[in-house]
Parts: sequence; C-alpha cells; structure tokens
Amino acid sequence: MDYNSTRKKLALPEYGRHIQKMVDYALTIENKEERTKCVNSIISVMGNLFPHLRDVSDFKHKLWDHLAIMSDFKLDIDFPYNLPEPDDFSSKPERIAYSDGKMQYRHYGKLIEQMIQQAAAMEDGELKNHLITLISNHMRKSLLSWNKDYATDDRIAMDIKGISGGNLIVTEQQVKAPEGRESQNRPRKKHFVRKNN
Repeated sequence: MDYNSTRKKLALPEYGRHIQKMVDYALTIENKEERTKCVNSIISVMGNLFPHLRDVSDFKHKLWDHLAIMSDFKLDIDFPYNLPEPDDFSSKPERIAYSDGKMQYRHYGKLIEQMIQQAAAMEDGELKNHLITLISNHMRKSLLSWNKDYATDDRIAMDIKGISGGNLIVTEQQVKAPEGRESQNRPRKKHFVRKNN
C-alpha cells in the first residue's frame, strides 16, 4: 500500500500532492522554453485553487515565491519577480526578550504602572491632573471587577503613592469618583430570605 506517510514530505501542504507532482515534473523537463510553459500552467492552476485571494496585492508574486519553495529553489527559469533566498527559510529567528513580569499590583496591570511613572515625571498642571483622574478611574474599575474590594478614593490614592515609590502623592480630591459612581463604592447590603419551617 502507498500511504502519504511514506511519500515525500510536502513543502507547502495547502497546495496538495498533485501540484507538488507537477512541480517535480517541471524540474525534469530539459528544454528551458518548454519548462517555462509548464511552470506558467502550474502558476495558473495554483491561482485557481485560491480565487478569493486574486484581488490581494502581490498575489502573483506570492504564487511564484511558493513555486520556488516547492521546487526547493532548483527551477532554472526566468522568474518574473525577485525570489527570496533559501537561507531566509532555514535561519532561526532571534530569541524574544521576555519582560521580568514583576508588578506590585497585578490587578491594575503593567500599563497603569507605566502611566503612573509617566505622571510622576510630569510638571504640575492641568494636564497632569487630568492624567491622574483618568488613571484613578481606570484603577477604580479594575478594583471593582477583579479585586472585589471597595474601590475607595483613599485606597486608590495610597496605591498610586505605592506604585510610584512615593514620587507621586495625590489627594483624595484628585482621585475622587465622578458623580454617580459613589454608589459603586458602598458595601452592598445582604438580603436574607427567611424560610418557612
């Protein structure tokens, strides 16, 4: 029996084994003119497999790149486009540098910490006060949704001071909740239903 597991591995499986066989056949044609005609026919068939991508820019260029990859860059024809180098596919990408991930208050997130550091470095003024208001509103939302704690103005002011390392000291007035949000900070009353015995 002839199983796919025993056959040659496909360079680009999305085109299927028949297209790969066509490319392999094109490699065996000795006449360059005949080989070029055969390759142009293969490109047409490859384009018909993905008709919804025909309007995408550089679609033809991608097809020729894929043909070169499937032929292992051994096709001796005049390509209409500059092809990628084989080394581009064998080289390993550089290792990504990971952040240390250390956060004082995980429920606020890394961005809030960076914004607080930025606010601490700003000069006093209306812009700084506006930024503090935006930061405190976001911190309040985070506390209410993640920490299940009371998002009081005092608590947010203390957290801002802690995150900034004491460089940004804000008043309760600066972090005061907008009107209509005070009710969110109050503890909820528990209602008990008395069961009849």
